[in-house]
Amino acid sequence: MLYFTLSIVVLAALLFFPVSKMIWVLSVRRLQRRTGRELDTAEAQGQLVRARFIAVFASLLFSFLFNLNLLGWPQSG
Repeated sequence: MLYFTLSIVVLAALLFFPVSKMIWVLSVRRLQRRTGRELDTAEAQGQLVRARFIAVFASLLFSFLFNLNLLGWPQSG
């Protein structure tokens, strides 16, 4: 059980920064396309906070499902 949990946390930590960057880039481009102008620094920072919040859940979910598929459900005992 400890190995399963640790592998989820390590994979989620490794995935967090690339996933948050990808979500941030996509959301900034979408917002620029909607507004028809470049975003200022405050708006870009707001999108970065939003992207990081979403990335936490996305990377944890993907990490859990990946490890569940790879290792199977942990057996106690």
